[in-house]
Amino acid sequence: MPTQVAYLGPKGTYAEKAASALAKLESLEHTEFLPLPGLRSVIEYVANKHCEAAVVPIENSVEGGVTATLDGLWGNPNLFIRRALVIPIKHALISSGPLEGVSEVLSHPQALAQCSGWLNQNLPRAIQLPTNSTSEAVRMVLGSKFRAAIGPRLSSGFKGLQELAYPINDVAGNRTRFVLLENKEQNQEGEITSLAFSLKSNTPGALLKALNCIAELGLNMSRIESRPSKRELGEYVFFVDIELRKNINNLNEKLKKELNPFCEHIVNFGSYISSEMEL
Repeated sequence: MPTQVAYLGPKGTYAEKAASALAKLESLEHTEFLPLPGLRSVIEYVANKHCEAAVVPIENSVEGGVTATLDGLWGNPNLFIRRALVIPIKHALISSGPLEGVSEVLSHPQALAQCSGWLNQNLPRAIQLPTNSTSEAVRMVLGSKFRAAIGPRLSSGFKGLQELAYPINDVAGNRTRFVLLENKEQNQEGEITSLAFSLKSNTPGALLKALNCIAELGLNMSRIESRPSKRELGEYVFFVDIELRKNINNLNEKLKKELNPFCEHIVNFGSYISSEMEL
């Protein structure tokens, strides 16, 4: 039986590139890739065990955390990160018509945000329309003289389209971290541990006390991000990445023991290796 790996489709997205690379890095045999519409549907698909794994973007160097992924992980504590991969992102402006005729620009909200400066300078009057993915945007502008899409460079399969400009992202070092998710825990060592927690009370110093628990174990936090709990205003969930520069026996148990007095819920997404891809 093939190993089914879901990702944000349709084909041609950065997520497909990441899924293919992560499958090779983890030596997944007989892989079958499943393009799905929407990040939440990708996460729910693997969480409900309709497939063995999924690849989703979790963080961008320009726009920060991918909110749909963070919310999906918090809502599905049975998911674990097996590996991460950082991919350089270079966007192109694609259309069937000339640049001067473009009045609408379509793309994923993250891609639109990553190119906002270029768009304001070169297409200040164009309406920006969000889509589910960059690849979907490219397909939607095929044949249109007034629509353009932001997406990866064109492959040979897109006839009737042309690149009007490349690269157009505002930051040259634009990168996105993708993670390979599974619905089963892997007892493996890695260089990063990711976890999320909510606090028992929204009181002065509550977050500091929780973070001090991690610092007192001699661990460095490479990322801290908050998301609304969606229960009431002012209540948050905190996502933390911890660098594992030294082996600590029973790390998960120690973290849980130290954080329990201050945290209402704690979700540990596991330890894993993070690699980088060069274009």
